[in-house]
Amino acid sequence: MTAAAAHPSPLPAAVSGGMRADEATRVRLGASTDTAPDVLQVLATDPAVTVRAAVALNAAAPEGAVRLLVHDDDERVRTLLARKLATLLPTLHRSERDRLQAVALQALRELVEDEAVRVRAAIAEVVKEMPQAPRDLILRLAHDSEVPVSEPVTRLSPLLTTEDLLELLAAAPNTATACAVAARNGLNETLSDAIAASSEGPAIVALLSNHSAAIREATLDALVARAAMRADWHASLARRPRLSAEAACALSGYVTTHLLDEMASRADLPPDLTAELKRRLDRRLQRGTPASEPPALPTREAILPARNTPTPNLDEAMEAARSLEARDGLDETALLGAVQRGEARMATAMLAVAADVPASVVDRAATLRSAKGLVSLVWRAGFSMQVAGPLQTLLARMPPTAVMRGGTGGTFPLAVEEMRWQIDFLMHMGH
Repeated sequence: MTAAAAHPSPLPAAVSGGMRADEATRVRLGASTDTAPDVLQVLATDPAVTVRAAVALNAAAPEGAVRLLVHDDDERVRTLLARKLATLLPTLHRSERDRLQAVALQALRELVEDEAVRVRAAIAEVVKEMPQAPRDLILRLAHDSEVPVSEPVTRLSPLLTTEDLLELLAAAPNTATACAVAARNGLNETLSDAIAASSEGPAIVALLSNHSAAIREATLDALVARAAMRADWHASLARRPRLSAEAACALSGYVTTHLLDEMASRADLPPDLTAELKRRLDRRLQRGTPASEPPALPTREAILPARNTPTPNLDEAMEAARSLEARDGLDETALLGAVQRGEARMATAMLAVAADVPASVVDRAATLRSAKGLVSLVWRAGFSMQVAGPLQTLLARMPPTAVMRGGTGGTFPLAVEEMRWQIDFLMHMGH
């Protein structure tokens, strides 16, 4: 029987007075590190997902509770547990690691095989840049067939060796693998050669746009030779640092006028070559620019999947939101703009700052797909129901049919006391 399906035995009389506590009390018990282990184990089988979620987030959850929650019927609970366990690993003291590491690692190894992409992606998001992460866990994530799981680890993990990355390129688990490798910071020449030799389209653009990647001059010249019929490579090649004179001269024969103008203005090319590029540009302008030049190369952000778009981390987003608030710019228009651009971290930070709660509170509401929780945070922030719907869609990925709508005249659909309780619940889950 799974944790969600089981019926909990009554809480110990010393805790509940022999009577079943209400949900709010059980949530507080599940979230408290002072709650007795046997009580937490009972709460891990509670029928209310909010109670089991509180236990999943509790750093003091006993081994038995962890084992139950690993197989919880609700993927939201498993996601919270996975994120917590992954986060705890590098921060445990040595004495605690000796006692808990085996339990945590075994649970994570089960969760990394979870059928829900969301659970596996939660682990990947935490360990993607973690030098202390178990190497076998990183390799499993990097070889995942789902992009949200493999891409962050492949692009960012310091534990992946050149040999690991070459293996990923040779047997790519999904279509984003080559792009993720190409975007790695400090990519070496061996990997650049492999991408240039075997990849197409977006991965080549990602490689050329990665100015920290080391690319041999011969490899770059070969790409220039192939690029005459690949307009999507032109801008990245024209803007590539340390472009050889031969490559620049070849590019000038087929890039658009505005790119030729950029190349003629580069300060790192030999003066005589710069002068020649300017003469070629003048001749083009005298002839007149063709009415329909090839379009400018889309940016890397437009070519790669949206999740590859460089975004601020949460600390940076919180700082930006606080700065916006200090300038009286943290209003509904600014928040809706972030939502419309798909900037989930920025929207999270703006809602957290406006509501005066930690960003983790907003994240919990989103992870639990709690429409009531997000609506309550919007209310606390002083915004209207106009922003509540789009926030539910962006942060909690809720389908239109599940989005909580406003009442007549845009009123909030929940009573004030209910919204206060929702916020109190989300705040206590982290303690």
